[in-house]
Amino acid sequence: MGEQAVTGADAKGAGAADSRTADIVAGPGGVMTDEVGVVTGDLTLRTEYADGQVTLRVQYKDADEWYVVSGGKAALADAADLDAVHTIAVALLNRPQG
Repeated sequence: MGEQAVTGADAKGAGAADSRTADIVAGPGGVMTDEVGVVTGDLTLRTEYADGQVTLRVQYKDADEWYVVSGGKAALADAADLDAVHTIAVALLNRPQG
């Protein structure tokens, strides 16, 4: 699983101050998104922090479009907690064995 930190202008999300990405494989039923419903297969997960809020987004691996994970927005008081939130999100959404 490839994982990298993306910060500042390198982040693809509008207004994203800080983010983390990881390649994941969606489990049975896929990952529900606000924009297009369920996405399945090989995905990239991005956990973004901006303006006191964390947002989870996914994209099909190497695609251009990002989709907000349904229920994947929450207040986050301290940007230092971004790594922990990202680690938990990866653990929940990455299901290569089903």
